[in-house]
Amino acid sequence: MKLILSTHNVTLTKAIEDHIVTRIEKLEHMDQYAINARVILEQDQLKAPERQFTCSMRLSIPGPDLFAEDSESDLYAAIDLVTKKIEQQLRKRHNKFKAKNHSVASRSKRTRQEAEL
Repeated sequence: MKLILSTHNVTLTKAIEDHIVTRIEKLEHMDQYAINARVILEQDQLKAPERQFTCSMRLSIPGPDLFAEDSESDLYAAIDLVTKKIEQQLRKRHNKFKAKNHSVASRSKRTRQEAEL
């Protein structure tokens, strides 16, 4: 998966980059068809201190892209919450796909049983 990382008023340290990469690898494990992840880190000192750091993430996958954004007082907390939101969206998408396949299979099984009667 390709990672596109951009910052605004935030100095990108190796620790921040490593933290983001570990979170992206976890997302990649959940969906191996992910094409790229675009992460934007921002700091706005004019906002309230508890909403100073903003992290937004767009995950490009086949179909509609997944997007999440969060603002926190700590940059690491914002990154963690955004990845948690993306994980929830991936899980929901995966469960929807499984349920659709399951209902199609059960429908065909039911029609086959009715034909035998």
